[in-house]
Amino acid sequence: MSRETDLLLLALDQAFDRKSWHGTNLKGALRGLGVDAAAQRPAAGRPSIHELVVHVAYWKYAVLRQLVDLPRGAFPLKGSNWFPRQAASAAQWKADLALLERMHRDLRAAVSGLNGNDLERPSAKGRHTFRDLILGAAAHDLHHGGQIQLIKRLGVRG
Repeated sequence: MSRETDLLLLALDQAFDRKSWHGTNLKGALRGLGVDAAAQRPAAGRPSIHELVVHVAYWKYAVLRQLVDLPRGAFPLKGSNWFPRQAASAAQWKADLALLERMHRDLRAAVSGLNGNDLERPSAKGRHTFRDLILGAAAHDLHHGGQIQLIKRLGVRG
């Protein structure tokens, strides 16, 4: 593993579940939220926190799929990008949080197996390097973590 790979893992971890200077990471934003709070929408037509969780899990998978060339449709849920969760149970909320954890763990494992030369490789779609995809996954976590914090401040409570 290269020093750059180590730094990319650090970026992924700080955005997801490791303490850093920027404040709350994605997992911290979700801490203590119950299914009812996670189901509330900040406005009509906007995603709930629960739907954001599954969305982020999906995009971790989408990056993973390009790094390790997984077949299309290997995500554990049917569909892509957005997954409706209007009337989810506490068990579904817990399962979706576990899915997010699993996708992070799988993505992290794939990144840890890369060397410096791998980071320059183009993705399966050829649009971005592996480095760009990994940094994008970390930025995506931070973006939605901040969005979740904002939704909570708008009145969604656990």
